[in-house]
Amino acid sequence: MPLKADLDAIDWKILKELQDDGRITNVELSRRVGISAPPCLRRVKRLEEAGIIRGYRALLNSPALGYDVVAFCLIGLHLQSEAELKIFAERTRQWPIVRRAWMVSGDSDFLLHCVATDLSTFQGFVIEELTSTPNVDTVRTALTIRQVKDVGLVAIPDQPA
Repeated sequence: MPLKADLDAIDWKILKELQDDGRITNVELSRRVGISAPPCLRRVKRLEEAGIIRGYRALLNSPALGYDVVAFCLIGLHLQSEAELKIFAERTRQWPIVRRAWMVSGDSDFLLHCVATDLSTFQGFVIEELTSTPNVDTVRTALTIRQVKDVGLVAIPDQPA
């Protein structure tokens, strides 16, 4: 599969290091990827400006903050017109309990990643918000038991082709 971005081996190393540790200093990053600090910083800025690096954020320990429930919801809509899909997508942005959302293919139209303080709060969201939302036909939920893997979103090979 052809790449959508023109990246060399150093760019890939930068992306791998930043995905593993977004707080790394430019000096340490440049040392790890084998170039001096000024060109390393220029490369990072170029990757940011190109939209390849979308941003940086802290990864929070949700259970330590009292958010013990992680669940996924598969949503099926009655109507799948472009306008209805956009309306539902916009609605997901208004629900704080929904942390990530995807439009999907198959039996469902949307997949929602939800995080709540407790089961009662999640159930209230499903019953009072999701099932009563206009155009929602089906809501299927899956409560997580335990997270078994948590890595960066892109699998960056050690030696990209």
